[in-house]
Amino acid sequence: MMTSNPARRTTLAALALSAALGAVLGTAQAQDAYPTKPVKFINNFPPGGPSDILARSVAATLQETLKQPFVVENKAGAAGNIGADQVAKSPADGYTVLFGIDTTFTINPHLYPAMPFKPADLKPVVIMASSGLLLGVNPGTGIKSFGDLLSQGRARSLNFSSAGNGSPGHLAAAMLGNSTPVKTTHIPYRGNTPAVTAVLSGEVDGGILATPGMLPHVQSGKISALAVTSARRSRLAPQLPTVAELGLKSLEQEVLYLVMVPAATPDAVVQVLQRGIIDAFKRPDMQARLNALDLFPEGLTGTAAAQRLASLSARYGQVVRTTGITSN
Repeated sequence: MMTSNPARRTTLAALALSAALGAVLGTAQAQDAYPTKPVKFINNFPPGGPSDILARSVAATLQETLKQPFVVENKAGAAGNIGADQVAKSPADGYTVLFGIDTTFTINPHLYPAMPFKPADLKPVVIMASSGLLLGVNPGTGIKSFGDLLSQGRARSLNFSSAGNGSPGHLAAAMLGNSTPVKTTHIPYRGNTPAVTAVLSGEVDGGILATPGMLPHVQSGKISALAVTSARRSRLAPQLPTVAELGLKSLEQEVLYLVMVPAATPDAVVQVLQRGIIDAFKRPDMQARLNALDLFPEGLTGTAAAQRLASLSARYGQVVRTTGITSN
């Protein structure tokens, strides 16, 4: 029969503790070292739009500061659900990151009867910036002011393009029809660029779309701009009134540009991304990019970001129920 050896037990316990501490420290060091390989930004909207342009700008800056490649991959479809679903089902290690806009989380859950993922499967890293939309019409409509829009919209249904079902422009057109006598018909396109092209060609009467895509055509006289939906006037077109200034605060709407990761992603990894992105937005070249995209910096993280999304989701859910808009 073997006899108990206290010294041996103490040695084994010390070895076990050392191994456990080593594992913990190893994990912490691995997270502190993040990233150690290329990071993929999944942009869940088509190339060429504001979120794609911003994603590529941020990726280039992070690649420089974090010394690893940051690659942007566009996974559009289902109003952002396809790309978000890919990230939600990816390993929670910070190497597959969603770069998109709030509507995937604030509109889609109310619009799609079956979401491929739960919004709780992802958590915000940072809400980077916000922007309003620009309400513009084809000059051939004869609409030159918001008053003209109200008059024509009473007499006939106006076709409004959007970047797709569930997009900010879709919601904005529904809100316009719900808050004013204007009768609207929603015409979805595959992205902001073709939606603007439809306004230019006269295929639709107008659109409530991302300002940067509309503004060059406003400046050339090919689109007549009526208002912006942001709480603040556009920095690119400060002469345009906000919808609140026109007495229609209920039409106020801003798009939030955000970064999300799988919910189980370690805080240490999230913090590296947060610091990198927030620091990137302080750079003069990035500030110039924000101005060119008509974006206002936000910098919301953690609880503040989650609360902002929850508040918008509650508001937009009510809009979807009131207007009866669908994903079809």
